Order: sequence, then structure tokens, then C-alpha cells
Amino acid sequence: MVIERDLHVAGGRMLRAYDSGGDGPVVFWHHGTPHTGAILAPQLAGAVERGVRLVTYARPGYGGSTPVPGRDVASAADDAAAVADAFGVERFAVMGASGGGPHALACAALLPDLVSAVATFAGLTPYTNERFWFEGMADDGALRAALEGREARLRHAESAQFDPAVFTDADWAALNGPWAALGEDAGRAAEGGVVGQVDDDLAYVSPWGFDPADIAVPVLVVHGDQDRMVPVQHSERLMTVLPDATRWPRPDDGHVSVMTAYGDALDWLTSR
Repeated sequence: MVIERDLHVAGGRMLRAYDSGGDGPVVFWHHGTPHTGAILAPQLAGAVERGVRLVTYARPGYGGSTPVPGRDVASAADDAAAVADAFGVERFAVMGASGGGPHALACAALLPDLVSAVATFAGLTPYTNERFWFEGMADDGALRAALEGREARLRHAESAQFDPAVFTDADWAALNGPWAALGEDAGRAAEGGVVGQVDDDLAYVSPWGFDPADIAVPVLVVHGDQDRMVPVQHSERLMTVLPDATRWPRPDDGHVSVMTAYGDALDWLTSR
């Protein structure tokens, strides 16, 4: 049974956190943008099958966690450490998908005494003003608005509509099949308001607060070559700076279908 707890952390904030329980190796999951932070059925099934204890939480502004305007990506490390402490976890691997990827990397860089390894799926690389960062994004409006500041990003949210073309046929097959819970959870997060997503986007295009080159633990980078939401060059760029990284090419996958490698990535993490 998944345990859900509201944790009071520094600054009088609250974090909503989840723990699948068990005595196995711990993997700390960082959710994408937008998601509620809850442990989803396919995540739980893969963890239970392998005897993995899965821990996660809702980033500020999502799923009951107190918003923190102006937060950077690095702030996820302190929050993850607080969640781990509350659940009595002393050592863990981290995994993040899409927008969760940068936050997982933050934990690996800033919590070297706690984190054993990290895996990212379809993650972003730190923003530069180079053309490559946006090239190939089917819908880059939200992130471009974030570059203009919080008010511009909030204005964009007032009229933004989801473009189905950001997902490939393989993505839709995953969302209508084994990873249906991912799309359903994104819908629930969106219904809860835009604050979390706005703060995420602002953090992605601002200085992250750490350097991925400082990550000393093993890193697994998984990215679909057909990804239209976060193009594959983001992971290709990460590979040039990470000191100890392995990349799994996924030539036929898009942004969501890449999650079919989730179980294999759990095996990779726990073997470290």
C-alpha cells in the first residue's frame, strides 16, 4: 500500500510525498511537467516486480505542495533530502522523466552522499541562447514565454491549448495502453492550476543552480530519437558534459513511448 504524507519543511512549506514501502533498494522518482507527484500504476507495478521501494513527491505548486515562486532546479535537492529523511531513507537512486530529468540530476549533483545513481528519460539540458535548445520542439510557446518572465508565462497559460502533434503514434499507443495513467495524471495536475507548471518552465530556462558536469555518480540517459516535445539533442548535449554517463538510444520512441524502458532502467539503477 502506498503511503501518502504531507511533510512540513523549511520555510513553513508543505510537501506532499509518497512511499511504496518495502525493504528493497530505494528509487526516488521526479515527475514531469505537469504531474501531481503521485506514484502511478505502471511505476508501482515495475517497482513491485523488482522489489524496489519507490519514493516521490509533488514539486512546489503541484498536488498539494506549497508553491515557491522563483524556485530553481537545484532546490529539488533540498526537498528530496527532506522527503528521504522523513521516510527514513539513507541512500537512494534517482530517476526523472521529461521535466523531472533536470530535478533528478540536481539530486545527483548536490546530494553525493545520498544518491547512488541517476536515470533520466527525455530530459532537458540547461538552457543556452543557442538555436539548438528550441530546434525541433513541436510546441515551444510556453518555454519561449518563460524567457520573458513570470507575467509573460502566466499570460501564455491563459490561452494555451494542447497540440496533439507533439506526440508521435508510438506516444499515443503508450498513452492509450500501458502508460495511460501518465496522461490521466497530467490532466489532474492541469486541473489543479498552472502555478507548478509556470514555475517549472521558468526554472528550466534560468540558471539551474548546479553544473551537471559535477555529477560523480553513474548516469543513464534515455531519449527517443522521434521526441517532438524535448528533442533528442538535449540528451546528446548532456552526454558531452556528464563525466560518467551511459546513453540508451531509442530510435523509434517519442516523448512518452520512451517510458517502455522504465523497467530496464530500474534494473540498471539498482545494479549500481
